[in-house]
Amino acid sequence: MSEESLVSTDVDHDRDGKQFGRIQVPVSTNSSGWAQYFIPVVNVRNGDGPTAVLFGGNHGDEFEGPVALMKLARELDPQSIHGRIIMVPMLNRPAVTAGTRLSPIDGANMNRAFPGSRHDSFTGMIAHYVSTKILAQADLVVDVHSGGVSNHFLPCVNMHHVEDDDQMKRMLAAGRAWGAPMVFIYRDVAGEGLLPSYAEKLGKVTLGTEIGGRAQFGVRMLQITESGLRNVLHWLGILSEPATDPPAVEPQVVASDDARDYIMSPVSGIFEPFCELGDDVEIGQVLGQIHDLEMISRAPVPVQAETAGFIITRRAIPLTAQGELVAAIARPFEL
Repeated sequence: MSEESLVSTDVDHDRDGKQFGRIQVPVSTNSSGWAQYFIPVVNVRNGDGPTAVLFGGNHGDEFEGPVALMKLARELDPQSIHGRIIMVPMLNRPAVTAGTRLSPIDGANMNRAFPGSRHDSFTGMIAHYVSTKILAQADLVVDVHSGGVSNHFLPCVNMHHVEDDDQMKRMLAAGRAWGAPMVFIYRDVAGEGLLPSYAEKLGKVTLGTEIGGRAQFGVRMLQITESGLRNVLHWLGILSEPATDPPAVEPQVVASDDARDYIMSPVSGIFEPFCELGDDVEIGQVLGQIHDLEMISRAPVPVQAETAGFIITRRAIPLTAQGELVAAIARPFEL
């Protein structure tokens, strides 16, 4: 059995109504030996019913989730729902405040910290609290992400391909209900410890998103995020009405299920893309090239596709280090 978390909250998740509260994380700083770091949490409940747990700001350079969830928290009337919604708009609040992917407190990636432990670092302690106290209550888990500062992404809802057929079908149904153009099935190619992965292992209906990126932050991406949250709450039975009518075109289910779909830069330099989001590509096609910053007389190093499909994401920052993702390729998928 997991040890009791050192993190606490002043919210009563079983109380009807709307509560704006905080998750309290013990810290010790140079200016205060005894201190707590506060992370906002919102609990909206109206009687018995399903529970949705919604996270934003898992990475601090992805602002669609925090904005959409703060707005949803303020707008929701408890009388308009049936069940419970737990919202953590800025799960990694130190990173959101700094605008960085990783926490400036301990340098950790929140989305590689799950399930965490009682005596972990600051980030791991939060992950442990979420794992032991919040996720257990959920029927639906949503973790809103975007491409952040490093990637442009076609807007999509995402998930892993889980072994439980019933869970997978429900996740695909929830993903389609969101109303984004695509439902994207992806692989973990940069480590483990993801919040969605842990929630999926618990058997929860789990959705992630990649709603654009910081360079695309704007009206359309926020609309996809905000309406999608309401649509999936309607799908679960918490909200009586969806935010929008069903899309005229059924969302496309796609996958990057081959490790070779994730193209990492072979060298460091400036990445010059030859393809844009949504472009079809073939095996062997040159997707871009890397310019050497030290030996400018050298010819650029080509970056080639090893699989066929279309570009679902590409690098947004031209300066690229060896081993960093420059593009990912996806294809239509059928369960």
